[in-house]
Amino acid sequence: MMNNCLRALVAILMITSAALACAQANLRIDTPAASALRNSLRDRHQQLLPYYESGAVGLTRDGTVALRDANLVPLAQRAQVNAMIAGSIQDRSELYREIARANGHPEWEAEIRSTFAQRWIERAKPGWYYQDANGNWVQKK
Repeated sequence: MMNNCLRALVAILMITSAALACAQANLRIDTPAASALRNSLRDRHQQLLPYYESGAVGLTRDGTVALRDANLVPLAQRAQVNAMIAGSIQDRSELYREIARANGHPEWEAEIRSTFAQRWIERAKPGWYYQDANGNWVQKK
């Protein structure tokens, strides 16, 4: 019993320290690299907007985007949409890394990614799809 209590306490401490680390991180870092990545993400978001709205593209639980339903994208546009998704994934990953690095804590990248994943989903419009904690696609209400 004591062993289980100790494990639970360690788990709670780890979660708390990760949350505190991310809470202390400046997520609005304005380095030239972060600004360029945000601008690129904004442009890609505008290009992907019709695909979020159709349900073809969704927000993943790990802070990126994915082609949720290829059947909703005309065959002639799939390569272009896949390229936009790949670019968005790369930009997001680089942004999380840049924010962690600029905060002086590259080890915070996973927590920063998790925080952004939650924010993207919170800001998603009704009708858009996102992945829940189990990886299932859910349509936002």
